[in-house]
Parts: sequence; structure tokens; C-alpha cells
Amino acid sequence: MSESNKRPIFNLYVDDSGTRHPDRAKPKGGIGDWFALGGVIIEDEKEIEARELHAAFCEKWNITYPLHSVKIRHKAENFAWLASLSQPESREFFKGLDDLMVAIPVVGHGCVIDRPGYHNRYFEKYGRRRWHLCKTAFSVLCERSAKYAAKHDRRIRVFVEETDKDADGRIRAYFKELRSEGMPFAKDNSEKYGPLTADELKFRLLDLEFKRKTSAMVQLADLYLYPICRSGYDQLYRPLKLLREHGKLVDCLIEGDELRHLGVKYSCFD
Repeated sequence: MSESNKRPIFNLYVDDSGTRHPDRAKPKGGIGDWFALGGVIIEDEKEIEARELHAAFCEKWNITYPLHSVKIRHKAENFAWLASLSQPESREFFKGLDDLMVAIPVVGHGCVIDRPGYHNRYFEKYGRRRWHLCKTAFSVLCERSAKYAAKHDRRIRVFVEETDKDADGRIRAYFKELRSEGMPFAKDNSEKYGPLTADELKFRLLDLEFKRKTSAMVQLADLYLYPICRSGYDQLYRPLKLLREHGKLVDCLIEGDELRHLGVKYSCFD
């Protein structure tokens, strides 16, 4: 039996939020302006339970299409019917959604980059040579998730939602670089975070796959990522408070110095 089969596995499901281009216009009507990658970490052996909980919620409400945070919040497109529910029915739906997010055996994780802060910090020095924000976010998320896996004596598989050919190609390149060269950041700036070496990352990060939005676990990652993003701008956001109260974010499960190098990363929030 191979080493990867003997050692227990975490699965990291990753969604994105916001635009990965530093210079794109700020989204209209948003509470913040970010790019983020993140979602949920789950023990491989508990994934069946999470899928069953997702399926039960969807069956109750006759949902045959993906759960999508933006569409649910705005009661739009496939979820336009939410606007026609009575108040008791609406409360029942959102209470059920809350219960699903709390019940699934996952831990939320992510890396959120404030785009104006990133622009202000790096434009003068690097100009158009700045990275796409996805390189920073993906590298940080994978490295911190690998540390979390090490803390639990596990290895980790990474599953990313498909976007487009170019973006997915970049993610593949970032993953390969992490496993062969380690973290891409300047050592004098990143040393304080205790980055894993290339060998450590190669051991902890097993493989990378892409999933469509039809994946139940990708949908759950989507539901978790938005509250994680909002945390950088609004600590009182109700779904965020719910996740914290039930210990569903990685920051709830670590303490002290671990938060700096293992918790959810909020980058360029000046």
C-alpha cells in the first residue's frame, strides 16, 4: 500500500469570488472590492455525509440546479422564486440553509485580497508586471491548507471549480510550481509566516482536479466563501457570525501564533 493510501486525506474544495485582475473597475453595489479563493476542507471519509445533507436540502425545496450564493442572496435567476415565498416560507428556507452550513462536517478556509490595497501597495513598484491576484490567493490557500493537514497528520487533495481555459491553466501552473519550487514570494517578506518548503508542499499536496458547479462540494465551498470574504469588511455579517459561533472556520480551531501563518489570510487590507 502506498504512503498516500496509508495516510488519511483531507479534500480542499475551492471557489473564487471577485475579479483576479488588479485594475478592473470595482463591482457596483458591493460592500467591498476583493478577489478571493477559498471554500471548505473536509475529511475524505466524511464527504458522503456532506453530500447527503446537501441532497436532502435540495430535495426538500425541489432544487435541481446548483446552489449559488449570489443568486440566492439576490433571489435571482434560478432562485427568483424565493421572492415569491411568504415570510414564514422564506424564514424556513434560510433557516434550512443555515442549518445545512452548520451541519456539514467541513472547515472554511480562504485567502482574500483587497484589490485597492493590492493596487496601492504594488503598482508603483511592479506596474503591469504584477501577478494576477489568483497566484497570491491560490499559493497562500494551498500552503496554509497543507499546514492544516500536517497539523492533523493528513495529506490533502485540491479540487478547484472550473472557470475558463486560461484561468484553469494558470492554476495548474501555480500548483506545479508550489510542489517543485515552494512558495513564490520573496523570502525576506514571507519568512515571518514560516512557509513550507517545496519538499513539504510536494508531500502534503497530493493532486489537483477541476470540478464543475454541479459538484455538491463546490457548491458548499461557494456558500462558505462569501461570508469569509465579507469578514474583511463587515464583522457583523450574520452568516459569518453563524459560522464563527459554531466553530466552522479554521480561525476558530487554532489560536495564538498559528493564526498568523495558518488562518484565513486577509491580504492588503491597509
